[in-house]
Amino acid sequence: MTILNRGIAIALAFAAAMPLVASASSHREAPNITRMPAVDSTDVYLFNSYEQGRDGYVTVLANYIPLQDPYGGPNYFALDSSALYEIHIDNNGDAREDLTFQFRFKNQLANDNSGLKLKVGSASQPAAVAIPLKNLGPVSAIDSSQLNFKESYTLTLVRGDRRGGQRTEITDAATGSMTFGKPYDFVGVKTFGSAAGYDAYARQFMYAINIPGCSQPGRVFAGQRKEGFVVSLGKVFDLVNLVPIEGDSAPGAGDGKGFPGGITQNPKNNEIGDKNVTTLALELPKACITGHGNGVIGAWTSASLKQARILNPKPTFAKPEVNGGPWTQVSRLSNPLVNELVIGIPDKDRFNASEPKDDAQFATYVTNPTFPAILDVLFRDAVNKTLGTNIQNLAPTNFPRTDLVTTFLTGFPGVNQMATVTPSEILRLNTAIPATPAAQQSTFGVAGNDLAGFPNGRRPGDDVVDIALRVLMGRLCYPIPVHGQPTDLKLCKPADAAVGNVPFTDGAPVSAADFDSAFPYLKSPLAGSN
Repeated sequence: MTILNRGIAIALAFAAAMPLVASASSHREAPNITRMPAVDSTDVYLFNSYEQGRDGYVTVLANYIPLQDPYGGPNYFALDSSALYEIHIDNNGDAREDLTFQFRFKNQLANDNSGLKLKVGSASQPAAVAIPLKNLGPVSAIDSSQLNFKESYTLTLVRGDRRGGQRTEITDAATGSMTFGKPYDFVGVKTFGSAAGYDAYARQFMYAINIPGCSQPGRVFAGQRKEGFVVSLGKVFDLVNLVPIEGDSAPGAGDGKGFPGGITQNPKNNEIGDKNVTTLALELPKACITGHGNGVIGAWTSASLKQARILNPKPTFAKPEVNGGPWTQVSRLSNPLVNELVIGIPDKDRFNASEPKDDAQFATYVTNPTFPAILDVLFRDAVNKTLGTNIQNLAPTNFPRTDLVTTFLTGFPGVNQMATVTPSEILRLNTAIPATPAAQQSTFGVAGNDLAGFPNGRRPGDDVVDIALRVLMGRLCYPIPVHGQPTDLKLCKPADAAVGNVPFTDGAPVSAADFDSAFPYLKSPLAGSN
């Protein structure tokens, strides 16, 4: 591979006009979206499929509804039947969608929305009364007759503009149906018999699909999964209430010979490890999504609601409200934690409503990135006192931050830069770089000498929190391994980043071993009751 420096001039030219991006997960990231959790996108994964025998496919995972407590009954976590959920793909580099996969959900009670009923009362005059629960008895792969609540969805492909392009329905390859089912959430082992019983039940909702204009079938699944994102969430947002530097000589060494008082790797540091999430998963043939570009694609997700929502003063299950007007985007995600740690509070909801082609409006947040400066304020004095140093600024001083622009907004030439370079906040994946088998993946992606990982797309096992911390604090100002050789990317200099080679971490480890090695990769959800 050539040294990744061809994009420096482009990145510099656009740095003053584009937003800075950090990377982790995106839970409850903007004031308005906290009021609408059913349309709050939390994570996006985009990677060359590494399931055995699926090397001709790309997987896209879009997660919604953050921080689901498995026991969160009795209504659990249905998607919004009034919303439009979309996965967008740009395959020519203009930061506009060329392909959009639209999910529309329908929620329905048994018996034509009147629900399952029990006869209650005297033997001579019992009353048929609707039950208050979403299931009346056990649910299994062979019998769901006791399920009172069901979700289904349609899947539409739009070529070109998401609202004005050519629309065609995606169908079940086995039956030709245009309607797909979504499994009921894992309410507990009494309902489903066991975790294995839930797995067997949920597998019924993984469909082979016919994609219009594509000679190969793809796959789709929509349903609850175990939260795959890993982070010391509470401590990070409590003014980084930890010392975010590796405390061991090497991660997991357990010797305490790293930074004095630094956090050490422990799964218990993952404060959302007991949560579930709802996943929209697509596996798509590469040949059908790459278009006429250079094989690099960009992806992002969104959720939209109708502009007007009028509450029904006498709501029913079928009609709690009336919705009208044009679709209005309320959630957007690709590289995550953009809104949490980059965009200022006054603009967070506007960012969620924006499209990648319009990202120049957030210029201030890249010309004056605040998160590295926050870390400097919080830790500079403590670091100097601990090490006996006199570091003047922990935050990188190379402005504009060309290293960040290249990583997140333009891609690296020769790796994941598209044929046309339009700086924009999207995940970029080179579909021609072979997938790395799960057992061989580096949790640090490209920086870990694994070109198939983040920021070349994003896999479930990529530790994007640690990667983001290090890149934000200047790791790319120092040589990184490329094909095993230390390589200067020439994006900035070591002198620009006083602590750029420090092993920043939140102490919550993650790797491909924490996930399945087959579609949809994220593990089955945690049970609401054991």
